[in-house]
Amino acid sequence: MISRYSRKEMAAIWSDESKFKAWLAVELAACDAHVKLGNIDAKDNDVIQKKADFNVERILEIEAEVGHDVIAFLTCVAEYIGPESRLVHLGLTSSDVVDTAFSYLITQSGVILEEGLVNLKAALKKLAHQEKETLMMGRTHGVHAEPTTFGLKCALYYEECSRQEKRLAEALEELRVGKISGAVGNYAHMSPKLEAHVCDALGLKPSKISTQTLQRDRHAHFLSVIALIGGTLEKMAVEIRALQKTEFNEVQEPFSKKQKGSSAMPHKRNPIICERVTGIARLLRGYALTGFENQALWHERDISHSSTERVIFPDATLLLDYALHKMTGVLEGLEVKRDKMKENIDASYHVFFSQQVLLALVESGMLREDAYRLVQKNALAAFDSKTFFKEKLLADTDVVSKLGAKKLDAIFDFTAYSQHVDLIFDRVF
Repeated sequence: MISRYSRKEMAAIWSDESKFKAWLAVELAACDAHVKLGNIDAKDNDVIQKKADFNVERILEIEAEVGHDVIAFLTCVAEYIGPESRLVHLGLTSSDVVDTAFSYLITQSGVILEEGLVNLKAALKKLAHQEKETLMMGRTHGVHAEPTTFGLKCALYYEECSRQEKRLAEALEELRVGKISGAVGNYAHMSPKLEAHVCDALGLKPSKISTQTLQRDRHAHFLSVIALIGGTLEKMAVEIRALQKTEFNEVQEPFSKKQKGSSAMPHKRNPIICERVTGIARLLRGYALTGFENQALWHERDISHSSTERVIFPDATLLLDYALHKMTGVLEGLEVKRDKMKENIDASYHVFFSQQVLLALVESGMLREDAYRLVQKNALAAFDSKTFFKEKLLADTDVVSKLGAKKLDAIFDFTAYSQHVDLIFDRVF
């Protein structure tokens, strides 16, 4: 991933240095296990553990000659160890090292993503409680429906993030596995006890069964969860972008004093962070699709997945980490324009009380079909004539004869739209 969208801690996990450290950790754990199994002398292992090291530039130099990254890595390590290096990689195949280390790196990246979700939820929770009673226009099909509160909108996102948090934990747990089972997964050249020791040393569990590789349904699941989390971020970003339209002007993405929105138009304050998050979500869905394609490998293994995973896993985790961080910042600095929300509520002349009036007329004994036509006629007329709905109803003798002015006053009560907010918040928080 380009540095523009990479944060240091996540980028460090996917660096060549970090990858080779993970490979070396697998190899050294395997040597320890061989000592316990009686396959390697403890003195030789002491030398291996003490001298084992690598140099990234040297590995790349060797790989350019031999065309195999694991062999290049092992050759470089052997240059540090000396004669005892003959005992490194004993009975292993490349994927034993690469796949086990890959799981280790993924779980490390997962810790950062989980922290990002926790921070995002904290920002949502704070904003939800802060705007718990802030009435705003709820819209369906992009059209005014009925008022809701901005706090409820934030609580909805919080609850969705809680589900994503569970999904991420589940996907990471599935990937907390390693395999040291040989070329086709049948332990022909080592004991399963060796696998157990190596996995334990890395905080992993042995896969119950594998081929030359760990099966890629686990990896596809992880990438699909990343895409789902990206979808939640996009959902919030699109909403903020929509509410920031000049015609709405209900919220404003943070905009610093020195920030500039356009090279041509000095007045512009564009929701660029939310637009960036929207674009990132599209990439994440693409990576998930590639993960699904990687499930079906030939027989006990091919490497058609390898080239893609070198790209999609670093990129997907880096992008999600970045997007989580950016969206958290947007929420923490979001400008909520309560006066404009109230103004937009009034812009539809309170025709959204139509359902309340409809129900009242039905309760008064009017047939629903007749009541619907009566209410719709007055609601449309109020909007077209830019007259508040209540005034139109008070001028309609058919409505007044059924409900009366006092009943109409009671119907036009905004507390109906926030009366159950506490109950919903108790469920969510």
